[in-house]
Amino acid sequence: MSEKAVLTLEDNTVISGKSFGHFTSAAGEVVFNTGMVGYPEALTDPSYRGQILVLTYPLAGNYGVPKMELDEFGLPRGFESKKIQVAGLIVAEHSKDYGHHQAERSLASWLEDEGIPALFDVDTRALTKRLREKGSMLGKIENNEHQIDFVDPNTLDLASSVCVSETVRYNEGSLSDNSKRKRILLLDCGCKANIIRSLLKRGMEIIQVPHDHYFLNL
Repeated sequence: MSEKAVLTLEDNTVISGKSFGHFTSAAGEVVFNTGMVGYPEALTDPSYRGQILVLTYPLAGNYGVPKMELDEFGLPRGFESKKIQVAGLIVAEHSKDYGHHQAERSLASWLEDEGIPALFDVDTRALTKRLREKGSMLGKIENNEHQIDFVDPNTLDLASSVCVSETVRYNEGSLSDNSKRKRILLLDCGCKANIIRSLLKRGMEIIQVPHDHYFLNL
Protein backbone atom coordinates (compact mmCIF):
# COMPACT_ATOMS: atom_id res chain seq x y z
CA MET A 1 0.00 0.00 0.00
CA SER A 2 1.42 3.39 -1.03
CA GLU A 3 2.11 6.04 1.57
CA LYS A 4 0.12 9.26 1.36
CA ALA A 5 1.90 12.50 0.52
CA VAL A 6 0.96 15.99 -0.64
CA LEU A 7 2.03 18.58 -3.14
CA THR A 8 1.80 22.10 -1.70
CA LEU A 9 1.98 25.13 -3.99
CA GLU A 10 3.12 28.58 -2.97
CA ASP A 11 -0.47 29.88 -3.34
CA ASN A 12 -1.39 27.49 -0.46
CA THR A 13 -3.04 24.93 -2.75
CA VAL A 14 -2.63 21.45 -1.24
CA ILE A 15 -3.02 18.42 -3.51
CA SER A 16 -3.09 14.93 -2.02
CA GLY A 17 -1.56 11.92 -3.71
CA LYS A 18 0.22 8.63 -3.13
CA SER A 19 3.96 8.28 -2.92
CA PHE A 20 6.17 6.18 -5.18
CA GLY A 21 9.84 6.33 -6.01
CA HIS A 22 11.99 7.45 -3.07
CA PHE A 23 9.98 8.14 0.08
CA THR A 24 11.27 11.60 0.93
CA SER A 25 10.40 15.26 0.37
CA ALA A 26 11.56 17.68 -2.29
CA ALA A 27 11.02 21.33 -3.17
CA GLY A 28 11.36 23.26 -6.41
CA GLU A 29 9.49 25.01 -9.18
CA VAL A 30 6.41 23.13 -10.41
CA VAL A 31 6.20 22.88 -14.22
CA PHE A 32 4.41 20.59 -16.65
CA ASN A 33 5.22 18.53 -19.73
CA THR A 34 2.55 17.60 -22.28
CA GLY A 35 4.47 14.85 -24.12
CA MET A 36 2.71 11.52 -24.61
CA VAL A 37 5.93 9.48 -24.37
CA GLY A 38 9.54 10.10 -23.44
CA TYR A 39 9.66 10.28 -19.65
CA PRO A 40 13.25 8.88 -19.56
CA GLU A 41 14.33 11.82 -21.73
CA ALA A 42 12.23 14.35 -19.81
CA LEU A 43 13.40 13.28 -16.36
CA THR A 44 17.07 13.44 -17.40
CA ASP A 45 16.73 16.77 -19.25
CA PRO A 46 19.12 19.27 -17.59
CA SER A 47 16.67 22.12 -18.31
CA TYR A 48 14.36 20.62 -15.64
CA ARG A 49 17.03 20.81 -12.92
CA GLY A 50 15.51 21.94 -9.62
CA GLN A 51 11.94 21.54 -10.87
CA ILE A 52 9.02 19.31 -9.93
CA LEU A 53 7.74 17.92 -13.20
CA VAL A 54 4.04 17.26 -13.84
CA LEU A 55 3.28 14.84 -16.69
CA THR A 56 -0.11 15.60 -18.25
CA TYR A 57 -0.35 12.28 -20.07
CA PRO A 58 -2.47 10.14 -17.73
CA LEU A 59 -0.22 7.05 -17.55
CA ALA A 60 3.49 6.83 -16.75
CA GLY A 61 5.76 3.85 -16.29
CA ASN A 62 4.08 1.39 -18.66
CA TYR A 63 7.21 0.86 -20.79
CA GLY A 64 9.71 0.97 -17.94
CA VAL A 65 13.21 2.40 -18.14
CA PRO A 66 15.93 1.18 -20.53
CA LYS A 67 19.46 0.31 -19.52
CA MET A 68 21.86 3.25 -19.36
CA GLU A 69 24.07 2.67 -22.39
CA LEU A 70 26.45 4.95 -24.28
CA ASP A 71 26.41 5.38 -28.04
CA GLU A 72 29.39 5.61 -30.41
CA PHE A 73 30.02 9.19 -29.25
CA GLY A 74 30.00 8.31 -25.55
CA LEU A 75 26.58 9.93 -25.03
CA PRO A 76 23.71 8.27 -23.11
CA ARG A 77 21.33 6.47 -25.46
CA GLY A 78 17.63 7.18 -24.76
CA PHE A 79 18.41 9.78 -22.07
CA GLU A 80 19.36 13.47 -22.16
CA SER A 81 21.98 13.13 -19.41
CA LYS A 82 23.39 10.39 -17.21
CA LYS A 83 21.10 10.97 -14.22
CA ILE A 84 17.64 12.20 -13.25
CA GLN A 85 17.63 15.99 -13.12
CA VAL A 86 14.13 16.78 -11.80
CA ALA A 87 13.57 17.39 -8.09
CA GLY A 88 10.30 15.45 -8.10
CA LEU A 89 7.65 13.90 -10.33
CA ILE A 90 3.84 14.16 -10.38
CA VAL A 91 1.67 11.79 -12.46
CA ALA A 92 -1.98 10.83 -12.65
CA GLU A 93 -1.53 7.06 -12.85
CA HIS A 94 1.61 5.04 -12.23
CA SER A 95 2.05 1.64 -13.84
CA LYS A 96 3.99 -0.76 -11.63
CA ASP A 97 4.20 -3.28 -14.47
CA TYR A 98 6.07 -2.52 -17.67
CA GLY A 99 6.21 -4.32 -20.97
CA HIS A 100 8.97 -3.10 -23.28
CA HIS A 101 11.70 -5.44 -24.51
CA GLN A 102 14.42 -2.84 -23.86
CA ALA A 103 13.29 -2.07 -20.30
CA GLU A 104 15.72 -2.92 -17.52
CA ARG A 105 13.69 -1.72 -14.53
CA SER A 106 10.51 0.08 -13.52
CA LEU A 107 10.02 3.82 -13.29
CA ALA A 108 9.51 3.48 -9.52
CA SER A 109 12.77 1.60 -8.97
CA TRP A 110 14.69 4.12 -11.09
CA LEU A 111 13.33 7.00 -9.01
CA GLU A 112 14.08 5.07 -5.82
CA ASP A 113 17.68 4.38 -6.89
CA GLU A 114 18.30 8.06 -7.64
CA GLY A 115 16.54 9.42 -4.53
CA ILE A 116 13.71 11.20 -6.34
CA PRO A 117 10.21 11.40 -4.76
CA ALA A 118 7.07 11.13 -6.88
CA LEU A 119 3.30 11.28 -6.48
CA PHE A 120 0.53 9.52 -8.36
CA ASP A 121 -3.26 9.51 -8.07
CA VAL A 122 -3.21 13.26 -8.78
CA ASP A 123 -5.53 15.15 -11.13
CA THR A 124 -2.67 16.38 -13.31
CA ARG A 125 -5.00 18.05 -15.83
CA ALA A 126 -6.49 20.28 -13.11
CA LEU A 127 -3.00 20.98 -11.76
CA THR A 128 -1.75 21.89 -15.23
CA LYS A 129 -4.71 24.20 -15.76
CA ARG A 130 -3.80 26.03 -12.54
CA LEU A 131 -0.19 26.35 -13.69
CA ARG A 132 -1.31 27.64 -17.09
CA GLU A 133 -3.47 30.30 -15.46
CA LYS A 134 -1.05 31.41 -12.75
CA GLY A 135 2.29 30.47 -14.26
CA SER A 136 4.95 28.19 -12.82
CA MET A 137 4.87 28.21 -9.02
CA LEU A 138 7.10 27.01 -6.24
CA GLY A 139 5.99 23.76 -4.70
CA LYS A 140 7.04 20.95 -2.42
CA ILE A 141 6.31 17.24 -2.13
CA GLU A 142 5.99 16.28 1.52
CA ASN A 143 5.00 13.37 3.69
CA ASN A 144 4.45 13.21 7.43
CA GLU A 145 8.04 12.16 8.07
CA HIS A 146 9.79 14.88 6.09
CA GLN A 147 8.57 18.49 6.36
CA ILE A 148 10.53 21.07 4.34
CA ASP A 149 10.44 24.70 3.20
CA PHE A 150 9.94 26.05 -0.31
CA VAL A 151 13.08 26.38 -2.42
CA ASP A 152 13.34 28.70 -5.42
CA PRO A 153 15.76 27.07 -7.89
CA ASN A 154 16.04 30.37 -9.77
CA THR A 155 18.15 31.71 -6.89
CA LEU A 156 20.62 28.81 -7.20
CA ASP A 157 23.60 28.31 -9.49
CA LEU A 158 21.94 25.60 -11.55
CA ALA A 159 24.33 25.83 -14.49
CA SER A 160 27.26 24.61 -12.40
CA SER A 161 25.28 21.53 -11.32
CA VAL A 162 24.39 20.42 -14.86
CA CYS A 163 27.42 21.35 -16.96
CA VAL A 164 30.56 19.33 -17.62
CA SER A 165 33.37 19.78 -15.09
CA GLU A 166 36.11 19.95 -17.72
CA THR A 167 36.52 20.38 -21.46
CA VAL A 168 35.24 17.51 -23.62
CA ARG A 169 36.11 17.19 -27.31
CA TYR A 170 34.11 15.27 -29.91
CA ASN A 171 35.10 14.36 -33.49
CA GLU A 172 38.53 15.81 -32.82
CA GLY A 173 41.10 15.55 -35.61
CA SER A 174 43.86 17.46 -37.32
CA LEU A 175 42.81 20.37 -39.50
CA SER A 176 44.71 18.83 -42.42
CA ASP A 177 42.46 15.76 -42.26
CA ASN A 178 39.29 17.69 -41.47
CA SER A 179 39.72 20.94 -43.36
CA LYS A 180 36.03 21.04 -44.25
CA ARG A 181 34.77 20.11 -40.82
CA LYS A 182 33.08 22.93 -38.92
CA ARG A 183 34.17 23.40 -35.33
CA ILE A 184 31.65 24.42 -32.66
CA LEU A 185 32.44 25.75 -29.21
CA LEU A 186 29.63 24.57 -26.94
CA LEU A 187 29.26 26.58 -23.73
CA ASP A 188 27.51 24.04 -21.52
CA CYS A 189 24.78 25.51 -19.32
CA GLY A 190 22.87 22.22 -19.30
CA CYS A 191 23.04 20.90 -22.84
CA LYS A 192 20.90 17.91 -23.84
CA ALA A 193 22.76 14.86 -25.10
CA ASN A 194 20.67 14.76 -28.25
CA ILE A 195 21.76 18.28 -29.26
CA ILE A 196 25.38 17.15 -29.22
CA ARG A 197 24.50 13.89 -30.99
CA SER A 198 22.61 15.70 -33.76
CA LEU A 199 25.59 17.98 -34.43
CA LEU A 200 28.07 15.11 -34.40
CA LYS A 201 26.00 13.12 -36.90
CA ARG A 202 26.30 16.12 -39.22
CA GLY A 203 30.07 15.90 -39.06
CA MET A 204 30.72 18.77 -36.68
CA GLU A 205 33.68 18.93 -34.33
CA ILE A 206 32.54 20.02 -30.87
CA ILE A 207 34.50 21.48 -27.98
CA GLN A 208 32.21 21.35 -24.93
CA VAL A 209 33.29 23.57 -22.03
CA PRO A 210 31.86 24.35 -18.56
CA HIS A 211 29.60 27.37 -18.22
CA ASP A 212 32.35 29.35 -16.44
CA HIS A 213 35.21 28.37 -18.74
CA TYR A 214 38.11 30.79 -19.16
CA PHE A 215 38.25 31.07 -22.93
CA LEU A 216 41.90 31.99 -23.22
CA ASN A 217 42.62 28.38 -22.18
CA LEU A 218 41.29 27.00 -25.48
